[in-house]
Amino acid sequence: MKWNNNQIALKLSSALGLALALSWPAAGGSSNPPPTLKIEEQGISADLRARTSFAPVIKKVSPSIVNIYSTMTIRGGQTRNPVLEDPFLRRFFGEDGEDGGQRAPRARKAQSLGSGVVVSPNGYILTANHVVEGADKVKVSLGGGEGTEFDAKVIGTDPPTDIAVLRIEAKDLPAITITDSDKLEVGDTVLAVGNPFDVGRTVTMGIVSATSRGGFGINAYEDFIQTDAAINPGNSGGALIDAEGRLVGINTAILSGSGGFQGVGFAVPINLVRYVMDQITKEGKVSRGYLGVRLQQDLTPALGRKLNLPNLNGALVASVEPGSPAAKAGLKEGDFITELNDKKVADMRQLRLSVAQMAPGTKVNLKVLRDGKDRTMSIVLGKMPEDMFTRNERQPSREQGQGVDRSTASRSSIWILEPNDSLACPTMCRERWFRAWTRTLMPLRPDSTRATSLSKSIATRSQTHSRQ
Repeated sequence: MKWNNNQIALKLSSALGLALALSWPAAGGSSNPPPTLKIEEQGISADLRARTSFAPVIKKVSPSIVNIYSTMTIRGGQTRNPVLEDPFLRRFFGEDGEDGGQRAPRARKAQSLGSGVVVSPNGYILTANHVVEGADKVKVSLGGGEGTEFDAKVIGTDPPTDIAVLRIEAKDLPAITITDSDKLEVGDTVLAVGNPFDVGRTVTMGIVSATSRGGFGINAYEDFIQTDAAINPGNSGGALIDAEGRLVGINTAILSGSGGFQGVGFAVPINLVRYVMDQITKEGKVSRGYLGVRLQQDLTPALGRKLNLPNLNGALVASVEPGSPAAKAGLKEGDFITELNDKKVADMRQLRLSVAQMAPGTKVNLKVLRDGKDRTMSIVLGKMPEDMFTRNERQPSREQGQGVDRSTASRSSIWILEPNDSLACPTMCRERWFRAWTRTLMPLRPDSTRATSLSKSIATRSQTHSRQ
């Protein structure tokens, strides 16, 4: 029997396939040796954990951090009926339709999310004012959103510092320990605890980057702790704690060119928060001392030389309000305040903060440089008018606040971390953009296209006076 070449090739292929099949491991078997793993099931040693881990601190603090849910009614303006956006239909109904293409304003509910801190076993909770601002209803959830939920009462708010005090009907709550924020130093380790993006209780770590930061125009009174611990939407009102788990600040805002965290966050120091809370719980509002002067905000070396000032450590009086406590005591334009109650005044911001934290009727002593000579003046502080901030700050309209393109906003724009609001905005969170030169809140639409931001340097120069 003779085979042709094709038959020979076919036979050889079959034989080769059979040989390979016989040499291949059987199904379910393996020629590889089993891996040898080194496993330690015990946790980190107590000694090492004490030196490197913050887990014990977080376990102690976590029960004091709460989620805050607020509901507000948003009343929209009149808008064109969407049916009439079709050019074909506008041919029959006219350019604006029989009713002008408008529909009556209607209300809708928006739900927001923020964080808070239990500071008293009998139900007092601290948070940021913008977390509950304008809310019709506020709820507090213990246990990081997995515990009991309570209706919360807003005891009082203080927009000039962005602080709000809430209370729930509960007893024996796990209150956080509060420390002296003035003892913080640059380089100290801090942790931010909150509920960013509603993902659940989250902890981030960083250091104190700076203290006594201000001049951004976020709040009327600024004395921020700056940190690089990540702070994101939903963190507002949450805790900034030290390495021992003690409350040092309430998270409020970030410095960013995009609205996302870029390593610069701000918290209101707890010492300032405590003053606000004490006033709110006692009187239902914050009453501040009042001098009745306008202070030069941008005190430059050139201006100091022109006025023959020995240095720039102080506050320059730009004008005095007629009939104010300062006017009655004889304070004049051009006076340079160097001391308050025998303590050096670093700048106008420090003087404003110090006076604002004194009760009306308090007698203070000012050391003033006038015509090259020092003199001491005694002033009895008045009560700051309740409409002071609205009278002295240029309030842009809502339309002016809209139309800011976040992609073209200044790199020094300040963003306050608004609570998550899935109903009011197609992105996961709403944010507010602050134009520093107006010192005024500016709402931002995610789909806005008109850029109106300025750089921080221009913003600082544009606002020259501040009242106290």
